[in-house]
Amino acid sequence: MSHTDAPRTGWGDLLAEGRLPRFALICLGVWLNAVDTLVTATIMPSVGADLGGYAYFSWAVAGYLVGAILAGASAGRLSEILGLGQASALAGLVCVAGCILSAVAPNVAVFLIGRLVQGMSCGWISGFSMVAIALLFPERHLARVFASVSGVWGVATVLGPLVGGVFAEAGAWRGVFWLFAGQAALFSIAALWLLRGSTRPAGGSGVPWTQLAVLSVGVGAIAAADVIPRAWAALALVGVGIAILALVLRLDARAKVRLLPHRAGDLRTVVGSGYAAMFWMTAASMGFAIYGPPILQTLRDLSPLWAGYVIGVESIAWTLAAVAVASASEKWDAFWVRLGAVCLVLSLVILTWAMSDGPLGWVLVGGALLGAAFGFSWSFMTRRIMAVLSDEDRAIGTSATIAIRQTGASAGAAISGAAANLVGLSAGLTASSAQAAAVWVFASVIPLALVGAWAAFRLTGSAARTASPP
Repeated sequence: MSHTDAPRTGWGDLLAEGRLPRFALICLGVWLNAVDTLVTATIMPSVGADLGGYAYFSWAVAGYLVGAILAGASAGRLSEILGLGQASALAGLVCVAGCILSAVAPNVAVFLIGRLVQGMSCGWISGFSMVAIALLFPERHLARVFASVSGVWGVATVLGPLVGGVFAEAGAWRGVFWLFAGQAALFSIAALWLLRGSTRPAGGSGVPWTQLAVLSVGVGAIAAADVIPRAWAALALVGVGIAILALVLRLDARAKVRLLPHRAGDLRTVVGSGYAAMFWMTAASMGFAIYGPPILQTLRDLSPLWAGYVIGVESIAWTLAAVAVASASEKWDAFWVRLGAVCLVLSLVILTWAMSDGPLGWVLVGGALLGAAFGFSWSFMTRRIMAVLSDEDRAIGTSATIAIRQTGASAGAAISGAAANLVGLSAGLTASSAQAAAVWVFASVIPLALVGAWAAFRLTGSAARTASPP
């Protein structure tokens, strides 16, 4: 093979042939989703002081996630109906509307409606970005594109709290949403220009209303569990929600207009095992980001800033690991996916032991392994799923990866919250309750990580076949 015939897999070729502007658009879409929750969490005390309604503020996150999950699940079908350019532009305009609602909110009710609308728009934007990656970039570049997406999340983790802090300290929390509205408007205009003429995803033109309705109930149950103080009731509600999600898979398999690819619930297929690995691995990872900061502040007297930096090691490791393996060839997919699954289980074991009173260095190791687990595996799991999707299923199957992970995150947050409340955190953050939570928040999700690892090994083993019906 001559030099000119060699496979072109470098960054230069990735951004060649007019792909750079579209690559930048995708990064902007990912940024809007990644930074939103981080910035909003930082300004919530200021929002509370201005609008009141502290008891309902957990719904600022829960409502956002519900909207994002439902929109992400429907993104594939919407891109088929409207075309990728128009669908992306519409999502940007919806984001502008949601941001304006939050910015001008006279009370907490309007603010929460704005958050729900923002969640829907960002779910669509993320889903459409995934569809754009599948349609606009050659398969040889997918690992590098996904590594870049991970890098955007890493940057958002660092800059998000900083941006929110600047606006909060200036007493101008509403300015955050005006800033986001401007970025969303830019995304909408750029999408019409850059995605015009792009190939319309193949597939049906109908909307899977039944599956979306049942999915709404399941996701709503999980989101409600996240804000219920009674641990056993919360766990029961999570179980009900997951059972309803399983019902969605059964309904979808028999539906004429599908929400998910063929055999998405079949663990014998690449798509089925891949979705399962994404869901359970993400669910197992949520406790560190949610409960790490208060535990570190209470037990180790770290400032909020330093506790945030300790937790930030997860995102840094995710980004570095993703970039490190971005050039790996397809024959290494199985190795990196399995290594990621092992890193996840190992990280939770380390954090269970070290978070309470172990050396801080081991907490950093556990957090780094947690991030590396996804940095090593996520792009290759997604690439394996995309590789077996038919043209008919390509849009809905690719966009669904976002909804699957977000649903896993919601379930994991509720399960971690129930574990923390069971050991007394609901009664108040004390040294005793923080010490117990430092153990059980992580120990309780090790079984979830093991299920996710089992699915990841199935994804990369001979048992997994294709997503197409026999």
